[in-house]
Amino acid sequence: MLKLKIISVGKTKEEWLDSAIQEYVKRLKPTLTCEFVWTKNSEQLLQLAEKEPLCVSLDPNGALMNSEQFAHFVQNQFEKGGSRLTLIIGGAEGLPTKLKQSTSLISLSPLTLTHQLTRLVLMEQIYRAFEIIKGTKYHK
Repeated sequence: MLKLKIISVGKTKEEWLDSAIQEYVKRLKPTLTCEFVWTKNSEQLLQLAEKEPLCVSLDPNGALMNSEQFAHFVQNQFEKGGSRLTLIIGGAEGLPTKLKQSTSLISLSPLTLTHQLTRLVLMEQIYRAFEIIKGTKYHK
């Protein structure tokens, strides 16, 4: 089974956001296990990321992809990472420079999103990516 870890600064404070994220976790369960790690600051984020074998960081200046390209990217990253992938979401001040220099950078949007909303959008896009890979009708 594939394992996805999302490391992010801060917690999800809004109950409705957490419920929505958990809905995608539930939908992905047959294919993917998800682990969420919340850090207090960018320093702790960097320390945890350095322990991971394969990280991809979300950054507004990262590569923009459509959903099909993202699905292909995610599939390749899981193959490259031996069925494991860690995604990093920075806090209000963004990602530490060292992470920007040492990981692949992708962007969900050129818009500025809160880290909480980014988590939800990311989980929906991961779900969509797996539905594209499976060839279901979810993605039209």
